[in-house]
Amino acid sequence: MLNYMNKQPIGIFDSGVGGTSIWKAIHALLSKENTIYLADSANAPYGPKGKEAILALSEKNTEYLLNQNCKLIVVACNTATTNAISYLRQKYDVPFIGIEPAIKPAALQTKTKAIGVLATRGTLTSQLFCDTAQLYSNGIKIIEQEGEGIVQLIESGHIDSDQMTMLLKTYLKPMLAANIDYLVLGCTHYPYLIRQLLSLLPSHVKIIDSGEAVAKQTKAVLEQHNLLNLSDSKSVLQFYSNGNPLVMESLLGDPYKVDYLKF
Repeated sequence: MLNYMNKQPIGIFDSGVGGTSIWKAIHALLSKENTIYLADSANAPYGPKGKEAILALSEKNTEYLLNQNCKLIVVACNTATTNAISYLRQKYDVPFIGIEPAIKPAALQTKTKAIGVLATRGTLTSQLFCDTAQLYSNGIKIIEQEGEGIVQLIESGHIDSDQMTMLLKTYLKPMLAANIDYLVLGCTHYPYLIRQLLSLLPSHVKIIDSGEAVAKQTKAVLEQHNLLNLSDSKSVLQFYSNGNPLVMESLLGDPYKVDYLKF
């Protein structure tokens, strides 16, 4: 039996535009679902911020999406997930989907027994990340690298800049020296760098991001709670940013439009 909540939107928030990589995977799998995407670009990146600040920002974003009657919230930010999702789940009576670096598949599949993780400081220093890394690090070397400066360049529209190339080369150097065969992207901004990363990595190195897994988990949770939107109406897709909307529009492509929203 369907209820009125089925047509309510999925809420998605990130520290900025990066979570649109997650939105794309969700929309590809669940095209009937209405969605509201919230980019807190004015406060990006979350990575260097302390836990209390990350909790407060995550709570602010959640409150906005709940006020828009969202039936489920995707925390499309690794830093916010690893620092705040337990708190959000305790405080709010709505399903939450989080994003974690995909260490498990990389650790289970590596042949060289060395994997790289490129993530923000907030993710790498979180208890959730440390527990996950410890769980799957038996006999495997995990080379952790903070991607300092990457989010700022993406948020300012400088994905293909020489500065980005220099940063990526610097961050990949210790990983390549350790002979990694898997690179785990631990920030939802980073999938927009896959083309560049592939040009800088040996052909045997595989890149893992969380988009498809998150989309499948979102569908599973909606089914579990009988919240799938089975309507044949055209889905309503809303995008809001408190930064420069044009940056997100360039990543989303036509025909999507992003509205500026001060929140």
